[in-house]
Amino acid sequence: MTRKTDVFQNTCIRNILEVRWQDHVSTEELLERAEMEPLSRDAKRRRRWKLIGHILRKDKNSDDVTALTWAPEGKRKRGKPKVTWRRMIEKERKEGGWKSWEEVRKDTVNREKWRHITEGLCTTRCKQVKWSVFRFFALKLHSSQQLWASFKK
Repeated sequence: MTRKTDVFQNTCIRNILEVRWQDHVSTEELLERAEMEPLSRDAKRRRRWKLIGHILRKDKNSDDVTALTWAPEGKRKRGKPKVTWRRMIEKERKEGGWKSWEEVRKDTVNREKWRHITEGLCTTRCKQVKWSVFRFFALKLHSSQQLWASFKK
């Protein structure tokens, strides 16, 4: 399902930016031009943060909360660190503006506020492009309706 979503997104962006298959533009370059990221990545992030909110609303002594907020001690092996789930959510937490897990916990108490926060974290980077996608399809629909009306006459 995620592949189908990404393919649809790429098709829409190619139509909006008028990029044809003869231009040989890679998906990465296309998303870079549109200042967007794949919708599948956005959906995964949204599910991940919904789960984190659920875990942090539990009792502080719960094993789930301990596992989420636990910081391993000691040294790691040399070389490039692996991208683990823990490092990924730590990075996203910092990008979200939270300094600690306690701050995140305070925000999860109010479910409505948490819903808005996770939506803000998970929107694609460029809202203007999102809006232009909407306008493109609205105009396309409107022009096809006008075209159909002129054929009916």
